[in-house]
Amino acid sequence: MRLFRFCCLALSLLVGLPVVTASAEPAPAEVAQRLQQAYDRTASFSARFEQLTTVPMSNRTRKGSGTVVFRKPYKMRWDYQKPDAQVLVSDGKKVSLYVAASRQVMVRAMDEYLQSDVTYAFFSGRGRIVKDFTVAAAPPEKQLAGLYAIKLTPQTTHPQVDYLYLWVDPKQYFITRFEVVDQFGSVTTLSFSGIELNPSVSAATFHYTPPPGTEILEQ
Repeated sequence: MRLFRFCCLALSLLVGLPVVTASAEPAPAEVAQRLQQAYDRTASFSARFEQLTTVPMSNRTRKGSGTVVFRKPYKMRWDYQKPDAQVLVSDGKKVSLYVAASRQVMVRAMDEYLQSDVTYAFFSGRGRIVKDFTVAAAPPEKQLAGLYAIKLTPQTTHPQVDYLYLWVDPKQYFITRFEVVDQFGSVTTLSFSGIELNPSVSAATFHYTPPPGTEILEQ
């Protein structure tokens, strides 16, 4: 086998063909840096998502799915279609969550929401991976074929995040999956599919009018 490889190498040198060698996976810090650069270049994106949350000591799981749209700066919309209809939307000033089952809308100031949601902070362009997190390699059991996996731990104590894993597409350097673990051991996993980068998104997308009779709760 060694002789065969040596002969191939020698032949390629003789005839001027490029030598193909296995490329090493970039270090976690480089993956994080390239990911940040890709998001800095992205003004908007849309995708379908699947969400799974598990709560320790209770054997409870919660599943959700729907569509998501982000547009910088600070605008987003998550439309949960399963298991229940919910809409989480930010117009850049306020963040509103409509829950169809309770016929209520909960409204918070955008700046306050940014402090609690690392996903929103990053996708909206405010979060900085290398500055805000300690970056490390994900353990072997978290590796997925064809994706780069890294572990992020907040530099300062975060109310909702102990650490998280990101899985990055090496072609676009876009997150296709992430997993957030809180201080109580609850795990929320989000997987994205049908990702579209820099789509044209109407401003009206980020303004939601709930059905008549909905109770509005300002927080």
